[in-house]
Amino acid sequence: MHSSALSLIELGALFFGLGVLGRLAGRLGISPVPLYLLGGLAFGTGGLVPLEGIEPFTGIASEVGVVLLLLLLGLEYSASDLVGGLRRSWLAGLVDMVLNAAPGAITALILGWGPLGALAMAGVTWVSSSGIVAKLLEELGRLGNRETPAVLSVLVMEDLAMALYLPITTAALAALGLAAGLRTVGIALALLVVVLVVALRFGRVVSAVVESPSSEVFLLRVFGIALLVAGIASQLQVSAGVGAFLLGIAISEDTAESATRVLAPLRDLFAAVFFVVFGLNTDPRQIPAVLPAAIALAVVSTATKIAAGWFAARQIGVGRLGRWRAGAVLVARGEFSIVIAGLALTTGSVDPGLAPLATTYVLLMAVLGPVAARVVEPVHGAVMRRLRPSPP
Repeated sequence: MHSSALSLIELGALFFGLGVLGRLAGRLGISPVPLYLLGGLAFGTGGLVPLEGIEPFTGIASEVGVVLLLLLLGLEYSASDLVGGLRRSWLAGLVDMVLNAAPGAITALILGWGPLGALAMAGVTWVSSSGIVAKLLEELGRLGNRETPAVLSVLVMEDLAMALYLPITTAALAALGLAAGLRTVGIALALLVVVLVVALRFGRVVSAVVESPSSEVFLLRVFGIALLVAGIASQLQVSAGVGAFLLGIAISEDTAESATRVLAPLRDLFAAVFFVVFGLNTDPRQIPAVLPAAIALAVVSTATKIAAGWFAARQIGVGRLGRWRAGAVLVARGEFSIVIAGLALTTGSVDPGLAPLATTYVLLMAVLGPVAARVVEPVHGAVMRRLRPSPP
């Protein structure tokens, strides 16, 4: 069969299969991320039917998926929201980082992956999935709850931290040396400051560059400038995703809503390809060896994330049940964990075992997170009834 015909058939089957998996995830009430990863495992190296001939498309498509994931994440926040969240919740963010980065770093050191492996695994276990958390808050009707500002503040702090963590990790994994690494971090800090200043003072100017009454022109402009900024950031040795995230912050709120509306289908398409590609590059035969470590890591990091959410909600005076709800809804990990693991693996600086461990861990946490968010209220009620003394 002609190579282009084979590629089109494989791509068509891939996208149709992703649609089936997405529908199944909706029926099960879970995030589609674990199913996309399983799909990649089934058709990648060591899988049931390895796909061949689609690498040129899936390679660049997965990079675009990361750019769009972080761009739309940046569009959710204004610069004033970020600055306000930083002032209010810096302590909760620090507690969240210490409690949830530690399990991944310690696991990597125990497995003998060294400081670079520890740095990458710390990010894998640290950051909650903003997409899954936002979906859960909407589905469970908790957007107006008292604990929700605490949950969003933790997510904002994690996103801000990623703007520094990703360039630091990129420099370390690429072995750029101390001077080059400091230069990369300095560029990232300067970009963050410049973007916040521009967004606070000239957000409408940035929005005017991409705004258009034609939805077609608007889509082309905002998508094009996102790829341009991501490419320039990558050339400056700052993560392309960070560049897209900062661009999203700089776009003013009205334009950000329109951009989210037109880009969301593209984000879903390319992000699905990204998750599948990560699964394609992971050999499922390596998963049984890392399953005990992934389960232990899932148990520990579930407890630490609940503790971080509990602390954040307590800071703003939320009651006991609200604190537990805040912690449980933050349990899910997803897109950021895979982005960080993918970044580490592309450099070749960490042990190949990180891929199956990260994949297995995200599979567990992407399922466990929605379950924890849904059962926390009945479990809390049952516990309180047991602790409450019976009437005479």
